[in-house]
Amino acid sequence: MRFVLLVAGLVLAALNLRPALAGISPLLDEIMTDVGLTPAGGGAITTVMVVCLGVCGVATPVLARRLGVDRTLLFGLLLLAAGVVVRSLDGPVLLYGGAAVAGTAIAIMNVVMPAVVKQHFPDRVGLFTSVYVSALVLGAAIASGLAIPMERWTGLDWRGVSALAAVPALLGALLWLPQALRRRPDPQVATRPFRAILRNRTTWYITAFMGVQSLTFYVTLAWLPTIFLESGVTPEHAGYLLSLSALAQVVGTFGAPMHAGGRASQVPHVLGATALTATGYLGVLLAPTTLPWLWMIVLGIGQGATLALALLIITNRGSDPTSVTALSAVAQSVGYVLAAIGPVLVGALRESSGAWTVPLLTGLVFCGVQAVVGWLAARA
Repeated sequence: MRFVLLVAGLVLAALNLRPALAGISPLLDEIMTDVGLTPAGGGAITTVMVVCLGVCGVATPVLARRLGVDRTLLFGLLLLAAGVVVRSLDGPVLLYGGAAVAGTAIAIMNVVMPAVVKQHFPDRVGLFTSVYVSALVLGAAIASGLAIPMERWTGLDWRGVSALAAVPALLGALLWLPQALRRRPDPQVATRPFRAILRNRTTWYITAFMGVQSLTFYVTLAWLPTIFLESGVTPEHAGYLLSLSALAQVVGTFGAPMHAGGRASQVPHVLGATALTATGYLGVLLAPTTLPWLWMIVLGIGQGATLALALLIITNRGSDPTSVTALSAVAQSVGYVLAAIGPVLVGALRESSGAWTVPLLTGLVFCGVQAVVGWLAARA
């Protein structure tokens, strides 16, 4: 029973890692109209959260040292619930401020989750990396697919629907509470000397891979519904397409770590996943309304696999929860700061060029960079 509760808590915590981000994208046009934002300003909502994923993640090892990894995860869930509620209140200050709080909470949980896996499942890292990353992308799929229908079913506007993301966060905190109460803070989960981490070249290869694959993901998360809308797709269909991409990610997130987890090198998996991501970008560029479901499936599998492989590499390269927490903090903090460039850059390119050709070509260039740094990070 204890094991079942542990796994259920892990899954529900992971389900909360993306809805606060993914649920905003289908509502972005409505938010921009209501609040009076430009396309760059709309993209900045996602960017604020992604910047916090980077800047605030570096504090997680300190929290883990003081609280233990289990209580740190509980703190992140409670902070997330508070952030999404504040984000839904009136005014751009609260919109961006709440987004920052929610992004900070996700940063904490992002960094600590590999250490939770290492601590509770040290002999089954590949399996439980698959489990929690699959739950992560499933949460994104549910949030993006249900955002518009929830407005219709509940009669709420974008503020009410986005605030509903607090409910699963509070449920996750409740289910994880027994783990947080049972385990005392672990004094061994501390900040391993960052000097040694930062001197290791592999750290920076992993960080670059984490950053670029996150950038290519957050660009599509922020702008795919708008791209489809401007191609003539209905708002509800655009939300379903983004949801389909997120559902397809489950295939990549579950399959890639299972297959690559026991291998010394993950290079073939990284290159294959990056090729799928680039194919999805190319399909959206050349034929957005021709078989859009196919492009979303290909893109989703590729992006899901690259995310899972990045987290698997972080977990495998650390010998214990201490080193995993430190490496995760460096890779995800610096990586997400890099990723934060994507949505604003693409919004600005769309605004200046008047079309989506230049932004999507830029995304393809980043896919090429992803292949190079992924190869360096995934070597034995």
